[in-house]
Amino acid sequence: MFNIEFEKDLEVTETSIPGLKVVDLAVHGDSRGWFKENWQRAKMTALGLPDFRPVQNNVSFNAERGVTRGIHAEPWDKYISVATGSVFGAWVDLRPGATFGEVFTCVLDPSRAIYVPRGVGNSFQALEDGTAYTYLVNAHWSAELKATYTFVNLADPALGIEWPIPLSECTLSEADKGHPMLADALPMEPKRTLVLSLNSYFSSALRSLVENSGIPGFEFIEQAVSARITSLIEETDWSLYGSIIYVAPLDDSISCESTVESHDKWLYNAEVPARLSKIATEYGITLVKVSSSLVFGDRGEVHTENDFFSPSAPVGIAEAAGDVAVFCTPKHYLLRTGLPIGYLERFFEGGADRDCFIGSLSFAEDVAAAMLFVLGYRKGDIEPSHPLPVGGYNCACEGGTMGLSEVSRFMSEDARQLNFLQKTHIEANGSTFKDRTDLGALDSSKLESFGFSLDEVDERIKRFLLCGPCDSI
Repeated sequence: MFNIEFEKDLEVTETSIPGLKVVDLAVHGDSRGWFKENWQRAKMTALGLPDFRPVQNNVSFNAERGVTRGIHAEPWDKYISVATGSVFGAWVDLRPGATFGEVFTCVLDPSRAIYVPRGVGNSFQALEDGTAYTYLVNAHWSAELKATYTFVNLADPALGIEWPIPLSECTLSEADKGHPMLADALPMEPKRTLVLSLNSYFSSALRSLVENSGIPGFEFIEQAVSARITSLIEETDWSLYGSIIYVAPLDDSISCESTVESHDKWLYNAEVPARLSKIATEYGITLVKVSSSLVFGDRGEVHTENDFFSPSAPVGIAEAAGDVAVFCTPKHYLLRTGLPIGYLERFFEGGADRDCFIGSLSFAEDVAAAMLFVLGYRKGDIEPSHPLPVGGYNCACEGGTMGLSEVSRFMSEDARQLNFLQKTHIEANGSTFKDRTDLGALDSSKLESFGFSLDEVDERIKRFLLCGPCDSI
């Protein structure tokens, strides 16, 4: 019997593989045997273990010493522990990136567990007869998910694993004997991200940013037909996705004369987010929703993420309902924007027609970058590495509020098209600063406190007018 270390403090330790965490457990023993809290969500997440929401518990019973299994990388996170006996475990990073092929080994017994993130290959060797190896996973097994497994050979010398019992003396399956060497192993594909965007400003900016940054797995659907959205939600295999980014038609939401029918406003802004929230909760998906300052009405105040909603317009009411649904999703981000500013040519086309509001400005490129930032993407990432705490984040320029007429002050003398549109609009409608709805300002200091950069509004307008789009994160 392997000597169990009793009365240790609960502790979570990082390893050489990002996200792979060793958990020392407090085991209490006496003459009768022992007791432990094998999985304790509150205590363990407080120490840095991800809140991975397990949905299935599996047990592998190994009758004899020397049974060896692996190396398998599976499309879910798992928390591995031992109920009786002990194992020598070996883990290999099979995710694409700089740590591909990194190896970590240690012994697990009832007093030591390990958290294994998706895409890290797992293997173990039973060191005692009657070893019961148990693990929690955060996805239900399915044939579709099994098809995404990837493998590497236990005996590959390139891994340098020093098995306590020589593999020639161990019991292995024929399948495990035939796995490829590391040089031929396929990296685990990242989970997919579905971008369901009914806003051309933000989706175009995000698509460019993702493509230029070389981030794989993003799928874009830009479809404003309600029947298509309903069938998409019902027919998609959500087990393949890790994130959903949803953007309702904000172009119409903040226009003076919306082209979106009333029932579609409720569908896009309230019902679809509620359905996506239910899906994200069921499948452990991260849901990102882009919303606007319309949820605060026309009070003309500075708003933080903690302010209560007080919408007055129908779209604002529907949007607030959708936001509340998103807040109930365990893994969610809500990005709050002001007046959306897209590409320069689109600004020329529609700027004057939308000059019935004043508020903070949110540039499409900044919002797109913020979507990736809150999910955890940093420069060079193929998968998220530093996700922010879940919750709401304002994303708008600092330095005051304005409308699109004021933006025209920053145009050069040669850019007469917008000046003409603005002048014509004011002459036709008598628009003045005080006549427009004041949506107030958004305080974006929370997002900036995590290292995201937002310009002062004057500087951002100048950069928008003078520079091309940002190519990558």
